[in-house]
Amino acid sequence: MKQLNTVAIVGVGFIGGSIGMAVRKRGLAERVIGIGHRQESLRTARRVGAVNNTTVDLAKGVAEADLVIVCTSVGRVVDDVRRVAENCPPDTLITDSGSTKSTIVETFNYDTDNPTPEAKLPRGCRFLGSHPLAGGEKIGPAHASADLFEGRVTVVTPTKNTLAEDFDLLETFWTALGSMVVKMSAADHDKAVAMTSHLPHAVAAVLACSVPEEFFRLISTGFLDTTRIAAGGPEIWKHIFDLNRDNILAALSHFGRNLASLETAIRNGDEAMIERILTLAKNNRDALGS
Repeated sequence: MKQLNTVAIVGVGFIGGSIGMAVRKRGLAERVIGIGHRQESLRTARRVGAVNNTTVDLAKGVAEADLVIVCTSVGRVVDDVRRVAENCPPDTLITDSGSTKSTIVETFNYDTDNPTPEAKLPRGCRFLGSHPLAGGEKIGPAHASADLFEGRVTVVTPTKNTLAEDFDLLETFWTALGSMVVKMSAADHDKAVAMTSHLPHAVAAVLACSVPEEFFRLISTGFLDTTRIAAGGPEIWKHIFDLNRDNILAALSHFGRNLASLETAIRNGDEAMIERILTLAKNNRDALGS
């Protein structure tokens, strides 16, 4: 893609830091500006090479940006996008990395039957949502990786009002970072990730809460592998669970029915049913690869 002059990243944690490192490694921008609240985290971002410069002044950080990526908690994205639009150059494209999309996208989907003045961003700035399906339980720029997005899917969520050139820019940008770009509606995205991302975190969290401390010394790799993602930041995940509540509840209900089927089979000594469930589970997991 054509090199950008300045990419600004609001929230230079694990994902934001990885985006910055990937942009710099691939020469996609002359400068990457990291914007945050904590000087310690910003210093780390500079030290690991995620950004060229950092600032705690959002207005200063986005003042010359060609593209702004908001990588803050999903509960903050809407407010951060508005603040960016008030301070970045006219006609700037703004995206995010949040794992819930409907509330965020619809907030800025201004050309509807009943548009609200708050929906349209000032000075021709535009928002187009993104979600790179990459990450882990680690937080902070110290764990960032320039290759995090290699071979991973990034979902982009256009609306009927999205400009073709905006979608093309983000598709090219994420592809240049190594991603495979998938176009989805915000609603379809949220329904899907409730099953594939948010449900696993909920299950891992409950499982991690279910073992008494007296048994900790007996825990081995199976439990550690299964509960790894439960180590993710509670502040981040509480907002995800709130914003995607209905889809997560539906996913939990579906999971509960499957768990109840296994419980019934075990209680009844139904070895045939147990084997069918375990065989389906193995086949599905084998199909996903390593």
